[in-house]
Order: sequence, then structure tokens, then C-alpha cells
Amino acid sequence: MSATNACTDLSCSVLPDIASQPHAGPKGSLNWVGMSAIEIPVLVLNSTGEKIQTLARVQAYVNLIDPNSKGIHMSRLYLALDNLLSMHELTPEILRKTVTQFIESHGSLSNSAYLECRFNYFEKRSSLVSDNRGWKNYPVRVAATLRGQQFDLEVQVEVPYSSTCPCSAALARQLIQEGFRDQFGEGLVNASTVYAWLGTTQGISATPHSQRSMAQVKVKLAEKIRNLPLTSLIDRIENALQTPVQAAVKREDEQEFARLNAANLMFCEDAARRLKLAMSEDISVRDFWIRVNHLESLHAHDAVSVAVKGVDGGYQDDPHDYMSC
Repeated sequence: MSATNACTDLSCSVLPDIASQPHAGPKGSLNWVGMSAIEIPVLVLNSTGEKIQTLARVQAYVNLIDPNSKGIHMSRLYLALDNLLSMHELTPEILRKTVTQFIESHGSLSNSAYLECRFNYFEKRSSLVSDNRGWKNYPVRVAATLRGQQFDLEVQVEVPYSSTCPCSAALARQLIQEGFRDQFGEGLVNASTVYAWLGTTQGISATPHSQRSMAQVKVKLAEKIRNLPLTSLIDRIENALQTPVQAAVKREDEQEFARLNAANLMFCEDAARRLKLAMSEDISVRDFWIRVNHLESLHAHDAVSVAVKGVDGGYQDDPHDYMSC
């Protein structure tokens, strides 16, 4: 054998495997071990049936039930993500296969797995009146959990909308009434004169305060669902609230937006109740958690309401903002 082909001690040495060596430190099981902030490109099905590529930030975990084991095999989690999730359509079936692979790749070390994907869901939405359409972005969180034979899939979406304060609207109407009385007194008034006056800044002397608001809705999906119902969930939320923020806007759209705000005056309690009713009517949803955030224009703080479906063993009435985790 030539010198160039000879097996030296360095080239033939076995790479050390610390994970396989006996664990000498404190022993015990762990709830979750894994990785977060993994960047994986995935495909998401939009409302027209197109597969849109987006970047998901992923968390991947398994539990560690062997108290004597040094740890899990994180590379196996990553390889499962790369083989099953990367550049594939994000579906309930793919998510189930991935968390199943998490567990199977760890043998007796684990019997539960968790996978979370956060991404921006972009969709073109129609304007209120004009024939324009514009892009809107909805932050989405999809989480799959497998414990034994129990597979749970939840979807959370964040939907912006406008909320106009009913109290502020009543106070503004009172000022307009008083302005009318001061201008015209108690006698008969010509309708065209009033019409012209109402079109002036003196006629509408006060406007109610409104603010951009945010609905955060988390749902646990029914079993055997084939696709992630992102568009239908967004539609249900926006239809319940009636005042979604707009993208492409012309004057007729802005006027309709003003009309919708006046027709849908909402405290945060009103918005939460609307969403609770809407989600209760969705047969694809087993459970839900709702948080509405009115980012007050009057106050320096926000107004918040939280609602859950209230099923046994379901979501708790935790007010925590899950999207900001």
C-alpha cells in the first residue's frame, strides 16, 4: 500500500459521540427539548388554489422520557423538517407526518412531539366598492402536537380592523345637535339650507374617535381536515367585524369604510362577542381562543377583551398575547 493510501491513525479514528456516553449529571425527564428559530421555506395554498412560497420560522421539540439519557438527537429533528416540510405544501397530513417522524427517530427516548410554524400569509383582498384589489399580510401561527395517538392541530391568525367608540360617537352627535340648534334655533328650516350646512366644518363639528384594532384568533381544528382553512378563517373574522383595514382604496372605498364604521360602533367587548358567535358557528373548529386589542387613540393604553369557547379541557381564559411570544 502506498503512503498516500495508507490509513493513518488520524484519518481512521472514530469521531467521538458524547451523546452516547453515560450521563453523569443530574438525572430526570424533560418536557420538551429541541430547536427554535429554524428558517424553512414552505408552500401555502391560497384562496385561488395556488401554492405560494413563504418563509416559516419553526420550532421543533420532542420530550425526553429517559432520565438516564444525555439528550435527544437534534439533527434528526432538522432532517425530518428538511425532508418532509421544506418546500412542501403545509397541510395537516404533512404536519402529522413530521411530528410522527420526530418521535419515531428517537425510539424509546420520546413519546411526544411539537412543531410550530410562524409565517406571513399574503393574500389579495378586494376593495369595498371599487374594482381594485390589494395585498394584505396576516401573521399566522400553525402548531401540531402529537402525544401518544392524540394529534392536535391549531391555527392562529392576526386580523387588523377598525373600531369606532360608541361613547365617542354619542358625544359627537350631541355636539352636532347643539350646533344645529345654535345655527337654526327652534323654527322651521329649509331642507336645502340644512343640507348645505351639514356639508361644512361647522355642520359636522365633532367626529368620534376610532383606532386600528387587532383580532387574534386561535382555533383547534376538527380531525380529518385536509387543508389549513386560512382564507375561510380570515373571512369569518372580517365578516363578523365588518370593518377590516383596506389595501387599495379610492374615494368611494373610503366613503364606504366611513359608513361601515358608523354602522358598526364597537367597544372591545362588542368585537369579542361578535367573534365568539362567529367562531361558535364554525363546524370545522373544535375550540377557540379570542383576544381583541383596541389600540386606543384617546388613551395611551389599549382596551382588550378575551373569550374562549369553554369546552372541557379546552383553551383557558388566559389573556396572554400568544402572537408576541
